Amino acid sequence: MNEPLSAADARILALESDVVRGHALKLLVLDPGRALDIEALRASVAERLPAFPRGRQVVVDDRGVPSWADADDLDLAHHVRQRAAADPTELRAVVGHLMSEPLDRSRPLWSIDLIGPLADGREALAVRLHHAVADGLTAVRFLESIVFEPHDAPAHDVGVRDPEARPTRWSEWERMPQTLARELGHPGSRSPFDRPITARRALAFVDVPLAEARAVGASRADHATVNDVLLAVIGGALRRRLLHHGHTPRLNAQVPVSLHERGEDAAASGNRDSFIDLDLHLHEPDDLRRLDLLSAQTRERKRGHDARSLDELFHALAAAGPVGVLARGLADDPREFALAISNVPGPRVAVAVAGRRVAHVYTSSEPGPRHALRVAAISNDRWLGVGFCVDPLAVPDVELLADAAHDAWEALRAGSA
Repeated sequence: MNEPLSAADARILALESDVVRGHALKLLVLDPGRALDIEALRASVAERLPAFPRGRQVVVDDRGVPSWADADDLDLAHHVRQRAAADPTELRAVVGHLMSEPLDRSRPLWSIDLIGPLADGREALAVRLHHAVADGLTAVRFLESIVFEPHDAPAHDVGVRDPEARPTRWSEWERMPQTLARELGHPGSRSPFDRPITARRALAFVDVPLAEARAVGASRADHATVNDVLLAVIGGALRRRLLHHGHTPRLNAQVPVSLHERGEDAAASGNRDSFIDLDLHLHEPDDLRRLDLLSAQTRERKRGHDARSLDELFHALAAAGPVGVLARGLADDPREFALAISNVPGPRVAVAVAGRRVAHVYTSSEPGPRHALRVAAISNDRWLGVGFCVDPLAVPDVELLADAAHDAWEALRAGSA
């Protein structure tokens, strides 16, 4: 029996267009070693795929309702492929092409590309999942279920909420005026990323040492989280690049917030997230002071349960027809948020693929119309891997933005020493 897509998953699927592909990418960089065998990789994926049922399903039109249905056939040669790349520049070019290539709607909405080997013996796996199949946390469950070698460490529970702690719906609506004032009541300047986009994509990556990021956060008078540090790094990078171009506008960032709950089937739950909007404080010249300002904002939003309140609001407005569409359009305006910055907890222990340690994990999510820059981060046991994804025609030189993020991180680390 077919299963209708959730309202959130259906909305995400409907956003797909000639310039928006609708998927995210996880890039796993493996330590040097014996080259992976593509047939062995396909056999391993086929054996483990039943642990992630959405991986064997396609989207069908069931009397006008988009629904999940079991695929008649699964061609692993289509889903698990091999591509050549000799160095990091070629690797980035390959993953940029993958981000611009649509997933085939007639097949299950995922792919795994084995890339390399690079000249130094490293290889990479580029794993794409459509956002209608998985949000960030669910995508990590896909990696754990299908790609990483099995291990005994429990799944990371950061971003997973206790359902018993959920506020009552009345308390959500009682707080709504304050929530709207905090989240949507302070539009920024005209965004430099408010530009038309094409289907082209360019990517760049930077690493932040995870233990040191925690230490920087812990050194502040009011403890800052790793996510606060990430926001400060991105804010510092944008300030540096925009100063280079002669101005520092007031920009807000939209930060997705997981609403997954403990005990749910993460592999089948699809998208369960909301968001908060934060001022990136680009006018603040001191990187540590910017971290403190961002940390104060995130604490206030958490105390107010803003993400869940906004989720309740937009669920209610979804049934309001044109009014709901108008409200969503206002929330998505580039002056409400110039770019989205997401952070997903990845494997918290060392993991491997076919005996090769996964040294680095990165993630990339799509930019959107009038939001030509997208930033996404994922952690492993040692690093916070940050990915920048742009339309290179709208935002050139994405590598310089990654370099600026490295400089911003070094300033935070040096200032807190």
